[in-house]
Amino acid sequence: MTLEWEQVMVDSADPVALGRWWAEALGWTVVNDAPDEFEIRPAPDRLPGLLFTTVPESKTVKNRLHLDFRPVDQEAEVARLLALGARHADVGQGEQSWVTLADPEGNEFCVLGARRS
Repeated sequence: MTLEWEQVMVDSADPVALGRWWAEALGWTVVNDAPDEFEIRPAPDRLPGLLFTTVPESKTVKNRLHLDFRPVDQEAEVARLLALGARHADVGQGEQSWVTLADPEGNEFCVLGARRS
């Protein structure tokens, strides 16, 4: 059996707003801009993507799954994401080499430090 990773589903109150935020944050392309299913990908024909769907309930606890990103310059990338509307998030991680942020709807993600050689 062969599986291809298609996308990660992201529950949201406003799929279009959150999807557009992530598209700008990642520099990805919008491939579906329906109000209830907003999908972005690295390029139209590249996977995996992120698919934002509407759910009635709001986020209340720490994500059980989150995304990690490794930029060239962690400090600059954290500043850029904060300027876009991310915020610092405390999920009990303590003092670490990565920075935990949350998107505008509160979904946590991490901005990692430089890769060790």
